[in-house]
Amino acid sequence: MTEQLAGFLRRHDPDRFLTALFAPPDKRGALFALYAFNHELARAREAVSEPILALIRLQWWREVVEGAARRHEVAEPLSAAIEAGLLQRADLLSLIAAREIEADPAILTIAAWRDYVLGSAGGLAVAAGRLLGAPEPERLRPFGAAYGVAGLLRSIPALARQGRCLLPEDVLSAHDLSPEEVIGASTGAKLGPVMRALAAEGHALLEQGKGLRLPRPAIAAALPAVLARRDLARPFVHLPGRGLGDKLAVVVAGMAGRI
Repeated sequence: MTEQLAGFLRRHDPDRFLTALFAPPDKRGALFALYAFNHELARAREAVSEPILALIRLQWWREVVEGAARRHEVAEPLSAAIEAGLLQRADLLSLIAAREIEADPAILTIAAWRDYVLGSAGGLAVAAGRLLGAPEPERLRPFGAAYGVAGLLRSIPALARQGRCLLPEDVLSAHDLSPEEVIGASTGAKLGPVMRALAAEGHALLEQGKGLRLPRPAIAAALPAVLARRDLARPFVHLPGRGLGDKLAVVVAGMAGRI
């Protein structure tokens, strides 16, 4: 089952697959399950034509977390990790709740957007830290959220092709933009200040996590911040995949045990 999950994660979330390789072997399978679960939540809206259907998919996962037995390549190992006490239901339910905003027509305010990245990518880092024995897993939330910010900036073109925009509407409006213009790729140079403003939010989150020290077994939970730092330094670059420099940065940090 762990090998199947590893293949799933390598295909669908190669960044977190790479970082998860630095987790202790006895926790790696549960971490794969957590990250695969996160991928399924992220695609809940992507995979359907109507927002209500996304909420139905999220409810399906809520029932899995609450104990419903489902035959599914991710649900089964996730349920096993929950039953083994490796993953906490409260953490997973919070991740589901954070994704519900993706079914809304738009994210209206920067405050709601911050809550979204702190609850989704930030909450994922907390759950990973708790699994790996981080002494204060909540302190990982800003690191995870920073990776979430970087990911949203990287995914602007891909989301636009799906007819979606996950940038805060009030920030767009302040720069004479609308979600519809972002989706239609008719933003011109006006999107630059928006991306810089949101990248600054990511940098601020990284600063919040600065100085965090983790035991070696928990370092994998924080490694996405290494990629976030690199991505936020180049928010206008939308690369199709990771280059050698990104991968080496993760490997060096993982081996050194420092973010």
